[in-house]
Amino acid sequence: MTITIHTVSGAPRGWRVLLGLAFKGLEYDIRYLEASKGEHKAPEFLKLNPRGTVPVLEHDDILVRDSVGALAWLDRTYPEKPLFGSTKQEAAAVWQTTLECCDYLRDAANSLLFPILVEGKPLPDDGTQERDTLNTAAESMHRELTFLEGLLENGLFLVGSAPSAADAVAYPEVRILGRAIDTKHEIMKALGFSDMGSLYPRIKAWKARIGALPGYEKTLPRHW
Repeated sequence: MTITIHTVSGAPRGWRVLLGLAFKGLEYDIRYLEASKGEHKAPEFLKLNPRGTVPVLEHDDILVRDSVGALAWLDRTYPEKPLFGSTKQEAAAVWQTTLECCDYLRDAANSLLFPILVEGKPLPDDGTQERDTLNTAAESMHRELTFLEGLLENGLFLVGSAPSAADAVAYPEVRILGRAIDTKHEIMKALGFSDMGSLYPRIKAWKARIGALPGYEKTLPRHW
């Protein structure tokens, strides 16, 4: 049976698993759910995941309802091109970076981009509590990007010379930030995200390397 990924187009956690599959060069099918229609809460999907969240990886009698769990399952099932390192030192570095990105980078990106991209709110006026909250979120995002920039100082990817689970987790957050810059340019410029290439040149090169990998195009959100 083919690996099937149930996800929502553009959902960062689902995108993690698609990237992991691409990094490994594996074949898979995508079943896109329409969140606007509540398909992730429909009875059919709740049989796969009672929590009603994406992604879900389905293969034969295996169901994995967590993105990092799915990446770990892929590594155990298809050990070539490991996502969690080839040595114990690499494994420690990949797991640490992966989980840090799951916590800090995801929180920063969500706090910044949810009101801008999902809720579609205009930029609040200076001095308001809403603007202060957004400024704080922007500072957190810049802090996490600086962290990633430092990780890339000595390697092509976040941990070493090959893409890993850390890259699969971090990339969607950074790429969706780029989407916000493209589509909400004035708001993002006011928050300090106008010239990402100059601010974070290593991240720019890293994004280009991932974008050039075989299978990358299939992982892109279909509505982009």
